[in-house]
Amino acid sequence: MSEKVSFGEELVSPEEKTRRVGEVFSSVARRYDVMNDLMSGGLHRLWKDRFVARVKPRTGERILDMAGGTGDIAFRMAQRGAEVTVSDINADMLAVGEERAKKRDLTGLKWQVQNAEELIFPESSFDAYTIVFGIRNVTHIPKALKEAHRVLKRGGRFYCMEFSRSDWPGFSELYDAWSKNIIPKLGKAIADDEASYKYLVESIQRFPRPERFREMVTEAGFVRAAAEPMLGGLVTIHSGWKI
Repeated sequence: MSEKVSFGEELVSPEEKTRRVGEVFSSVARRYDVMNDLMSGGLHRLWKDRFVARVKPRTGERILDMAGGTGDIAFRMAQRGAEVTVSDINADMLAVGEERAKKRDLTGLKWQVQNAEELIFPESSFDAYTIVFGIRNVTHIPKALKEAHRVLKRGGRFYCMEFSRSDWPGFSELYDAWSKNIIPKLGKAIADDEASYKYLVESIQRFPRPERFREMVTEAGFVRAAAEPMLGGLVTIHSGWKI
């Protein structure tokens, strides 16, 4: 029997998932920031500020921002002097990011279409690797984590921020009801795309809990990996170091 992977609540072939995830993000590329506002109540902007503060990008550092699409994280790191390569499997997302960079007169960023599972960069290319709200959409997460480890220099830092389910009593049930019943309808009203928003909600529900994901980061070869819950576990930050 051929391998099956999850696409939301469906089980599909790896090739089918990659194709359908690509269609989702091509569909929502122009409304991606609105999507994150809907799914986080606008808090994603504060989370991203806190995330970049944790990364501590420094002048001259080479950083790979994977699944960096529209540039939110890359812009923040470039403003601190880092040399950022923004990579995404979806060219439509990168196109939105490049347009935004031009409007802000941000130069020096590199933009490349890349598959997180099969990066073309040589080993030990980057000082840090970031991925925000992207790892849950990867077809084979362990492969992407091993690639992150491969392209980092010795002592390189890995940082990931991702939506996760909340374990807060009361809040968990409230958020589940909001995400399953309201977000897809808002997606239809705002972007005329209910199906993509439904998938994005389902992908959060199926993403590993923070401790399990921390174990996956460790299994990829990183040390001192840690999981930091935010807002009752709705968002988590993971970090690891390459020795």
